Amino acid sequence: MYSLAEENYLKALFSMSNDKGEVNVNDLSKRLDIKMPTVTSMMKKLAAKTLVHYERYKPLKLTEKGRIEAALIIRKHRLTEMYLVEKMGFGWEQVHEIAEQMEHIQSPEFFAKMDELLGYPKFDPHGSPIPDKKGRMIWATYSKLSECRQGDIVKIAAVVNTSDEFLRFLNSREIHLGLEMKIKSVESFDNSMVVNYDKHLSEMLSHTVCERLLVEKI
Repeated sequence: MYSLAEENYLKALFSMSNDKGEVNVNDLSKRLDIKMPTVTSMMKKLAAKTLVHYERYKPLKLTEKGRIEAALIIRKHRLTEMYLVEKMGFGWEQVHEIAEQMEHIQSPEFFAKMDELLGYPKFDPHGSPIPDKKGRMIWATYSKLSECRQGDIVKIAAVVNTSDEFLRFLNSREIHLGLEMKIKSVESFDNSMVVNYDKHLSEMLSHTVCERLLVEKI
């Protein structure tokens, strides 16, 4: 059993881990908007619970136990988002804050039932992988839309930035997961793209938008 604060630290460490699984203490402080002494104190506490490898002046790293616990918190969050969208009719831009509250419920049975009712989904409404009940996660390999070229036909597989504002923007352009689009042209000056999908015959997407959309080539 962990406190809400401890769970938020674990989740942040998990999401910030680089290829080596390491996180700079200062970066964690900025991410959570919490002062360094407070962060350091929490890292010592988590280290005492064998959740984090902590050494003064060295990067932080989740232990295997810590990685699993963090993944299980993320599992609860993403299952909740999926349930809200699939079973309750919420939009994908409406679910994050609710899931932030739900992820701290301490009832594995509750989320196991939610998983069952959803048919054991592998990905959440934004295309992010949902860890299984043992904390294992399927990592899919996608390309950024910005990396594609004129003439490519792609399918939207995931969204990198899931801020409500960005998701509302995608809604306004009728862009959603599973959508197929063809790249008509790429602007050499700013790498913006003109794409064709459904009723949108010449939709202009900025480079920023293209960077945040992950796709599969068809």
